[in-house]
Amino acid sequence: MAGRKHRERVEEAFAEFHAAAGRALGAADRLREDAVRRQALSMFALWLRRDGLEAARADRGLAGSFAAPALRGVVRASENDRSTALGTWARSGPARLADLVAAHAPGAAGAEGTAWLGQVPFPGAAAQSETGDPALDGIKDFPTLWRIGSGRLAPGPSFPVAVPLLEESHLRVDSRPRTRARAEELVELLLLRLFSAFRPGVLRVDVWDGSQYTLFPGLHPLSRTGLVTAHDPNDLDGLLDQLAERVHRVHSRVLSEGDTSLRDYTERTGKRSEPWQVVVLAGNRAPLPEEQQRRLQRIARSGLTAGIQLVLLDLPVTVAAPVESVRFTADGVRCSMTGEHIAVTPDPLPGRGEVTGACDTIVRAHEGWRSRVRGLAEFLPRDGWMTGNSAAGLQTDIGDDDGSAVELRLDDASPHALIGGPSGSGKTNLLIGMITSLAARYSPSELQFYLLDFKEGVSFAQFAPGQQDKTWLPHAQLIGINVNTDREFGLALLQFLADEMRRRADVAKQQEVTKLEELRRADPEGHWPRIVAIVDEFQFLFAENDALAKRATNLLEDVARRGRSQGIHLVFASQDVSGIEAFWGRPAIFEQFVLRIALPRARRVLATLNEAAQTLPKWHAIVNHESGVKHGNEIARIPDASKDVVHEVQVRAHEQFGAESPRVFDGASSPALGALVADLPAGEPLAVVGQVIDMEGSPAAVRLPDAPGRNVAVFGSGSRDALRVMGGAAAGLARTAPSGARFLLAPLVGDPAGIEQVLGEVETVALADFRARVEELAATVRERAAGSDRSPVFLLVLGADAADPLLERAGTEAFRTVLRFGPEVGVHVVGWWRSATRLKQLLSMSASVDDVGAWIGLDVQGAELAPFASLTSTTWSPRPGRGLFFDRAQHSRPEVVLVPGDAR
Repeated sequence: MAGRKHRERVEEAFAEFHAAAGRALGAADRLREDAVRRQALSMFALWLRRDGLEAARADRGLAGSFAAPALRGVVRASENDRSTALGTWARSGPARLADLVAAHAPGAAGAEGTAWLGQVPFPGAAAQSETGDPALDGIKDFPTLWRIGSGRLAPGPSFPVAVPLLEESHLRVDSRPRTRARAEELVELLLLRLFSAFRPGVLRVDVWDGSQYTLFPGLHPLSRTGLVTAHDPNDLDGLLDQLAERVHRVHSRVLSEGDTSLRDYTERTGKRSEPWQVVVLAGNRAPLPEEQQRRLQRIARSGLTAGIQLVLLDLPVTVAAPVESVRFTADGVRCSMTGEHIAVTPDPLPGRGEVTGACDTIVRAHEGWRSRVRGLAEFLPRDGWMTGNSAAGLQTDIGDDDGSAVELRLDDASPHALIGGPSGSGKTNLLIGMITSLAARYSPSELQFYLLDFKEGVSFAQFAPGQQDKTWLPHAQLIGINVNTDREFGLALLQFLADEMRRRADVAKQQEVTKLEELRRADPEGHWPRIVAIVDEFQFLFAENDALAKRATNLLEDVARRGRSQGIHLVFASQDVSGIEAFWGRPAIFEQFVLRIALPRARRVLATLNEAAQTLPKWHAIVNHESGVKHGNEIARIPDASKDVVHEVQVRAHEQFGAESPRVFDGASSPALGALVADLPAGEPLAVVGQVIDMEGSPAAVRLPDAPGRNVAVFGSGSRDALRVMGGAAAGLARTAPSGARFLLAPLVGDPAGIEQVLGEVETVALADFRARVEELAATVRERAAGSDRSPVFLLVLGADAADPLLERAGTEAFRTVLRFGPEVGVHVVGWWRSATRLKQLLSMSASVDDVGAWIGLDVQGAELAPFASLTSTTWSPRPGRGLFFDRAQHSRPEVVLVPGDAR
């Protein structure tokens, strides 16, 4: 009994335990189920918030969830939250976005529809290449956002969708095979917006499609004027080379003054130095080879600051630069500007006819702008005239390329320039414009010109004071015109430059520096302007294969090689440089002329394989800072250097800086005798026989001390130049001879009036009395040899050989005595002989050619003059107004001088 009760109690206890355990386990299951339910609801709510209701409903994997009764509350809560949030945004958000796009994408950049197609500015009546609107000219205030379509977030209205371009961000467009055509249309419409937003030429497009040439067929008309360039599908490297060169050019040239981007430079200067370059690279969703990937990444990284805009169509590449994206997916179009929740509807591309018509309009406008000839005034500084600093080099705008300025630089990197172009190609206009533009930017303390024009040129004469216009360009230190055959003057210029180069180098060495820029910092009080020597038709200097050409070639090579570091720059211009024998075998000379400018039809100026100049239109030139290599070509439209604009710059410079007028060498004019003798030093008799062809215009003077052989002979059959030389000698002696000097004038041939006028008190000896007077002088010479009287006596004989028949033996011997022994006792002969042979005969027997220590040959051949210089041969052919001068007391070889003007 007791056992049964005990068992019953145990069973009851176990039953209670089982019941309690069951109750406990049921509660745990319910808690677990509740936790699972709550987690599912939370995750579903998270999916709805993350992907959005619309995307979640479109997801097939979540379709059943929306039908589940347990999830209806979450859906209703999400719908309520969405309606609450979007209701507020829908009332103002789309409008704010529309206002934002309207503000940053004005005109064709953000307009809806197609009314903007082809609405580009045509040139007006004035010859200008800019519209005057800085936005249309791509200078400032231009669009930064560009519409691609519209987006909508229900229940709100649609709003425009735009992407940033042009120095803001690159663009990547990804598509699938079925959506590739739509992606191409999006890019094509975007390019049309770009072209329609600016004046034609401000922007250019390069297209590379790795599989075809037919991308964007509607834009094909734009290729006629180079606005669109389609590149070889097999030559991506060539395009990458061009882009890399552009990046290098912009960063090394345009951004060298501290600007961080092309946009900064453009806004600061108010001009575009480079057009925007939009590069569309279309692939097939396969990556590029590794090397091309790396090159493209480098270009993308630095391209935006250089004005390069990449549009990558189905070309996977990762770049370290701002990139916006547009993706064509199976579920629609998404843009990085709007995020994954906004489906974008791209704007439709107009019909092919509309696109082609718009492109034809753009091309016509472009041709109109390109045909305009810009005036030089448009290239001059808008402010800050003549305030530039030339320490690092010289820079000016030489022309424009579709409105973008093309610069000319003379500095250490491009020290010298070679300019070529046949007659009528605009070479003179280019040189005048270059001089004027540089002068408007730099003061004479920063820049000096030495201008020389061979071949009867007078182009540079306008920079010198004239009879009517008394102003001059104060930057010009030397102006040589009508040089013609005076190659000696070109040699003198090179010698001056070589001497100046050495002088600067010596000072730089003392300052322990090597370059002009460093010298100017080390010696801020010094006067160290950059020197630009411009020689037009320079080939005439080297035309003959003679000693002068060899000397000039050696000097040129020295200056061209070492002048760059001392701020000395050469600008040589020519119609043809191919036949200069002096340069054969000396390629190092032209290698120094890094800057090459080729005008239409110019040959042998650019590199051998660079024929770009052969197809240039008028008023254009190839400007190349890379030694003429093709990749360095820049096409520049050259402005018209009108006389009015050139004169305005000259007048302003003259009013501000004009002090000392430039030295003018005019090969068509004789040097004024008064100027030649004005500064002769007193104390020793000097006979002036002409003007030395040098930089200073020094008088060619013969010293006549009391020493053997100090007589002067003039050789010439014509009387005009001979009388001028005799007049110069007389004027020099009259000014420098000591008081008490006696002058005897024997006018045996010619009119002595001018000589008598400059001598003043003079004893005239007629032909009939000449023998007797010579014999008296011979007796005087013998008396003086035994005495101490050395008072100067000067016998000036005109046409001395006319007395030969009258002198007979006694008179001839007397004349020989005077010539041989007279100079050392103060008796000097300055005579004109119409025949060098007759004087040589006179100086035989008891005299010698050494008794005439100085002579000048006029219309006499060099072979007749050689014996008087103790030479076997003398290279000389008579030239009007020129003489071959030799003074054994100062010359090793004869030199060419200018015959002075009339003595009257």
